[in-house]
Amino acid sequence: MQVRVQVGDLTAIEADIVIVNLFEGVTTPGGGTGAVDNALGGAISRLIEMGDIKGKSGETATLYTDGRMTAPRVMVVGLGKREEFDYDAIRNLQANVIRALRKPRIKTVATLTHGAGIGGLDPKLCARAMAEGAVMGSYRFTQFKASENQDENNGNLGVETLVLVEADEAKVSQLDEGVEQGTALGEATNLTRDLANTPANHLTPTILADRARQVAERGGLEFEVLEEEDARQKGMGSFLSVARGSAEPAKMIRMSYRPRPGDDYDIALVGKGITFDTGGISIKPSANMDAMKADMTGSASVIGAMQAIAALKPNTNVLAVAALTENMPSGTATKPGDVVTAMNGKTIEILNTDAEGRLVLADAVCWAKELGAKRIVDVATLTGAVTTALGDVCYGLMTNNDELASTIESAAATSGEKVWRLPMYKEYDELIKSDVADIKNIGTANKGAGTIVGAKFIERFVGDTPWVHLDIAGVDNMSSEKGWISKGASGMSVRPMVHLAFLLSPSGS
Repeated sequence: MQVRVQVGDLTAIEADIVIVNLFEGVTTPGGGTGAVDNALGGAISRLIEMGDIKGKSGETATLYTDGRMTAPRVMVVGLGKREEFDYDAIRNLQANVIRALRKPRIKTVATLTHGAGIGGLDPKLCARAMAEGAVMGSYRFTQFKASENQDENNGNLGVETLVLVEADEAKVSQLDEGVEQGTALGEATNLTRDLANTPANHLTPTILADRARQVAERGGLEFEVLEEEDARQKGMGSFLSVARGSAEPAKMIRMSYRPRPGDDYDIALVGKGITFDTGGISIKPSANMDAMKADMTGSASVIGAMQAIAALKPNTNVLAVAALTENMPSGTATKPGDVVTAMNGKTIEILNTDAEGRLVLADAVCWAKELGAKRIVDVATLTGAVTTALGDVCYGLMTNNDELASTIESAAATSGEKVWRLPMYKEYDELIKSDVADIKNIGTANKGAGTIVGAKFIERFVGDTPWVHLDIAGVDNMSSEKGWISKGASGMSVRPMVHLAFLLSPSGS
């Protein structure tokens, strides 16, 4: 989808439909909505008088202009209460509107910039939220539709162009900047969704590494792949233990964005990339195992974030590491009770081969440290326990550093995403003590705290480096569309990582 800004008059703009807005309780439309109301001979005012639209959030009403405007249709959308209206509301509203307009012969939509007028919000941030919402709301995964993406709407794939119409030329540069940012953030999220939604036979570790390489080449990023022999030479026994059962070769990839050559990395983004997870020898139940194609969402999120970082260019050195492998059962697979050695020399007793995400992340964060990461954020679909704790409303955050955790929380809030911090008390360390190795990969039986135990395991490989662990297992896949959230892969955590890169910029850019 293309999103652009145009100076002009909504009543004279060429589009298939014009979108105007209304706050709850407003009886006399003003601004751009008032101008359209006047052009339509008070039609919007009459809708308000008759109670057909009250401006409540989610309300819409469609009018036909009958030649009184250039566009043939006008949609009035409710913004809800003015005091509750914010950038997240704009993002969700725009996504819902774009989704609702998947109709025949609606290709170009012209709209007011919601919130930038009497809403009193920053025009640039309003435009960013609108572009995000439009791009993410237009998302559909149709790659494997045999009908070549045709649907019941005569093959209409939805809106192709969204035009933010602005009468004040002085605001255009701000709106343009917001649209550029929002488009990049939305496209990065959609890339992550595409990767996470792709069936595992079409997205092996080799293919995913190649997709990451393409992102790096387009964005001018450094790119490196560690093959299994390279990983073996580095002592990545924890990572390789997960790959032992698969016929598909594992890959550990590096993507680097370095606007300040010679400096260490301000932040490393580390992603779990299990392209299919059977559980290994500790095999999962067959019910819903198909969803395990998305156990690489952490890596997909990191790759998506790097695409946006390359496009938006913060003055922050960013490293991305993604550990890519399948977790399969076979005669060569790692067995419960095996002991392996990670890159930092720690020995691990593997009691459950289905607790594999933490094993690949162990060596991935070790490599990030070796490469010079000053801070680390890892993101993973790590535990089912986080879904029990937090459902699909927010994702879990665990940390060894309050400052970095607070920065991530701010980045998530800017994105309209919710995180919840779980404790990392030293008492939880007892749960991963092993009788035969330095640590074990699952907690002590019947002691609970599964999500925290996973984080405690990873913490042993981080050391004193400021670190945040994001467990996105509860929010990575959604059963329905709502606002900017799509059905299937949600793309959560991508935009917060991009905002984090800006927040950590030494120059504050």
